[in-house]
Amino acid sequence: MPRSQTKPARAWQRMLSGRRLDLLDPTPMDIEIEDIAHGLAFVARWNGQTMGDYAYSVAEHSLLVEEIFARQNPKTEPRWRLAALLHDAPEYVIGDMISPVKAAVGPSYGALDDRLMAAIHLRFGLPAQVPVQVKKQIKKADKVSAWMEATRIAGFSEAEATRFFGRPDGELIEICEIRLRPPIEARRDYTARHEALLALL
Repeated sequence: MPRSQTKPARAWQRMLSGRRLDLLDPTPMDIEIEDIAHGLAFVARWNGQTMGDYAYSVAEHSLLVEEIFARQNPKTEPRWRLAALLHDAPEYVIGDMISPVKAAVGPSYGALDDRLMAAIHLRFGLPAQVPVQVKKQIKKADKVSAWMEATRIAGFSEAEATRFFGRPDGELIEICEIRLRPPIEARRDYTARHEALLALL
């Protein structure tokens, strides 16, 4: 078949909700929280290289990041707590790539992530781009979660984790916990937390 007649590669994924999400041109109308929660509950952090009988899912991580973010920013608006919960939402489609793989893939990964994130934010009433200061605070909470995960379930020493993620506040990491549990439970709690925050907007 001549090159001009070849079919373009499929760039969409059908979701369990029935939605068909185009990764090259995602639209808010094709995004459902049930699809996000389900996908994230089955995506393993750390490429699955964690202790325990269950993988530590991105859904579980996102719940922890939102909790940490709220504790670090007690006066923040509910919409920014929702942004914290959704901070890794694109991974329900593209998976959780560890940093070395992202570096190898290059800037195309970031562009794909940005497109999906903008559509997800718009779907749930957030600005396509969150303010830079809010994004920095979410990233700060993300690093606290990463340090906890690294030292408690991913086999890192505290010194090694501190080198990569910084040393978090001692009281904060004592209050918060890492939970390893069946995906269906993480999916349920992620969906419930999303609904609770959405109701506050």
